[in-house]
Amino acid sequence: MKNETVYYSDYLQLDKIIHAQALQSEKNGNTAAHDEMLFIIIHQAYELWFKQILFEINAVLGTMNKPSVNDNSPEMQIVVHRLKRTITILKVLVQQIDIMETMTPMDFLDFRDMLRPASGFQSWQFKIIEAKLGLKYEKRQGQEYYISQLRDADIQIIKDAEKGASLLTLINEWLERMPFFDDPSIWEDYQGNNSQSFWQTYERIYNESLADAEKNNSAAFQQLFNENHPERNFSAKASRAALFIMLYRGYPMLELPYQLLECLLEIDNQLGSWRYRHINMVQRMIGSRIGTGGSSGAGYLKAAMDKHYIFRELSQLNSFLIDRRKLPVLPKKLSDKLGYAV
Repeated sequence: MKNETVYYSDYLQLDKIIHAQALQSEKNGNTAAHDEMLFIIIHQAYELWFKQILFEINAVLGTMNKPSVNDNSPEMQIVVHRLKRTITILKVLVQQIDIMETMTPMDFLDFRDMLRPASGFQSWQFKIIEAKLGLKYEKRQGQEYYISQLRDADIQIIKDAEKGASLLTLINEWLERMPFFDDPSIWEDYQGNNSQSFWQTYERIYNESLADAEKNNSAAFQQLFNENHPERNFSAKASRAALFIMLYRGYPMLELPYQLLECLLEIDNQLGSWRYRHINMVQRMIGSRIGTGGSSGAGYLKAAMDKHYIFRELSQLNSFLIDRRKLPVLPKKLSDKLGYAV
């Protein structure tokens, strides 16, 4: 069977894309506001990139949600690769603000009032990205306002997304099943026959490394690694596993898990950078005025930036690192498992 001839513009459906910019300012025979074209195209580009991010995240969730994930298979390498691609896209989203900032406040005022009540806050794709990563409804800034500006169909799409297992939840489960801590045979030549003695040793070294002004960190260590609290996203067991990966990431077996954790932190970092740049842009454009969708503008964005860090608990683990020269020596059976098989 002969393959159908594919033409560039047909394949990309350029006719739909190129003619998808309807300027509000030129309706009813008015003179178009020049910068409205830029405004529309940038936001359309954002939504296309949001679609790609969701495509990557859904693929990652599909892998991580399997009953069993082989950490030594190409699957985990693909997960890390797709998360790194997501990070690169997020960097592009931050850089696109440079283009938006070529529009002056007066240029924006040429058409801003015509947009009400439309707002970037109504981007259901971005809300789905946050939900699938692990930002829960109860942790959001301005919960009452969160869905008040959306159509019912879009609200349902977001609620459906929040019902599924998020990346944060699946990462917690993945960390909890780290096998090394539950196998007594690995620790039989250590100071006892379980991993508890390892953590006791580590806690002692950590406490000895604290300056006088940091002594309250000792209680924080106990709370984070020895107790479970409902308001925490990562369990004590998952937190210990994540810290272990950070401490001993030089071992070949832990290199990929460490890259995965770093990807999660960088996703949060890039989302934070995007929000920060967005705040500065909004303040430059409209000052202290409310947003077109009715939010408090820059004030809302500032509060959201402080509150919407999804993997904050992973970043907090850096508070419990110690000098690598003081790391407890691992049992030989464990170090052999973490290294290359000979």
